[in-house]
Parts: sequence; C-alpha cells; structure tokens
Amino acid sequence: MTEQSPVTQAAAKPVTLPDAQTVTQVKHWTDRLFSFRTTRPQSLRFRSGEFVMIGLMGDPDPATGRQKPILRAYSIASPSWDDELEFYSIKVQDGPLTSKLQHIQVGEQIILRPKPVGTLVHDALLPGKRLWFFATGTGFAPFASLLRDPDTYEKYDEVIMMHTCRDVAELEYSRQLVEGLAEDPLIGEFVGDKLRYYPTTTREQSPRMGRITDNLTGGKVFEDLGIDGINPETDRGMVCGSLDFNTDMKAVLEGFGLEEGANSDPKQYVVEKAFVG
Repeated sequence: MTEQSPVTQAAAKPVTLPDAQTVTQVKHWTDRLFSFRTTRPQSLRFRSGEFVMIGLMGDPDPATGRQKPILRAYSIASPSWDDELEFYSIKVQDGPLTSKLQHIQVGEQIILRPKPVGTLVHDALLPGKRLWFFATGTGFAPFASLLRDPDTYEKYDEVIMMHTCRDVAELEYSRQLVEGLAEDPLIGEFVGDKLRYYPTTTREQSPRMGRITDNLTGGKVFEDLGIDGINPETDRGMVCGSLDFNTDMKAVLEGFGLEEGANSDPKQYVVEKAFVG
C-alpha cells in the first residue's frame, strides 16, 4: 500500500479574491489521489451529491500576460451541513487543472463558482427501500457527501456502497470514511446498521475482486451480501465514474428493469454526467 502523506492543516486566511476560497486541509492518499478542504461561502446552499465548478488561474499568456481561470466540475464530497467544502481528486500530470491543483497548499486559494447542480440527489429518485451507490475511482466523491447526509438513512432501510479501483490503496479514502461513520457523533445514530460497504479491486489482489458491472451481472455481489437481486419496485441506484463505466452501468441497471431519472422526472436510478476524473 502506498504510504500516505500526513494531513496538513491551518487556520483559514481571509478570502480576498472574487469567487475564491481558502484551502484549509490537504491530504495525499496515493501518488494519483488527493483530497482537500476549503472554506465555504456563507451564501452557498447545495444538496448533498451536487457538484460545482472549481479551479485555478492559468499561466500568463506569453503575448498579453493575461491569466484566465481553468475551471472543471467537481463533486462536493462534504455533506450539505458541513461548515467547509471537501473535494476528492485524481492527479493528471499533464492535465490543465489537476497538474496544478495537486500541488495546492494550505492557505492558498482556489476559484469556486457557487452554482451547485447535479443529478445525484435524492430528489431525482422515486421513494424506495434500498439505495445502491456505484462508483469507480474518484467517482466516490458525491457519495462521500451522501453517505454523511442523514436524509440518506431516513429515506432508505438499506444503503449499499459499491466502490471499485485498480489497487487497494486507491480505496483508502472511501474505506476510512465508511468505517468512521458508525462512530461519527453527528450521523452515527442515523447510519446504524443500514450501510453495507462492498469495495473491490481490478488489478491488485484483495479480498474482493472484479468490476462492478461483472459482480452485478454475474450475481456475485448478491451472493456475498445475501440479497436476491435488484428489484425496480424497491431498489434505487446512483452511478458515478468514467464515461464508459456510466454507459455500461446504464445497460446493467436497465437490464434489471430500472429507468433513468432526473431532477424533473424522478425514476429508479440516476447517473452523474459531469464527473471529472
């Protein structure tokens, strides 16, 4: 497992730029993954599971010397009640934004456009009994928000978090978050025994292997968890990952009889279409 860098923390400095927020914590989970927290505008209201545009100023134009902001959509990983904002990101060495963002330090600022949107919200689903979260890689970010929202456990009798990465170390962010929920003083009582965590890897050997799609279509996850299957009358799903994963999951869920919903037309499952990473 990749050695983790220590968390860095500091008191937030005053925000001085328009649409800017100050970084209050940074943690590098692997050489490819990191998370960070920032101050939150007092006026920002969002539903757990939504995303915002964040970014940094780009390099000066050689001709004019002007800088333009580089902005990308990022799911807010913190729940709607949190006083700060949390984000979970991949590191892309030649990425326009993440090549710079991965070096962010406590006390520095990011640009945040406070207009949250997204489909991974409870309002986009019809009422049900069991909620499935399906994520690959940093697609776990919106579920990090929803898993810490009391509404998730008030609306459903059971919540199943399926998260798949290549290596065990890449599951560490989700593992620590999930394992800490039961003892969380704010939402532990809501979580109780409702949450079930199903992490798998696709490259490094681990107790559970395989892609989410294969474990669903082959029935392995149902066998491991003692579940009959996915029933459109009772089961609801949320999907966040790569474009290929999202496409494959749509086919899998519709094979179980689920229909895709939206904020304006709630159904049995929803897919995040603006995921970065």
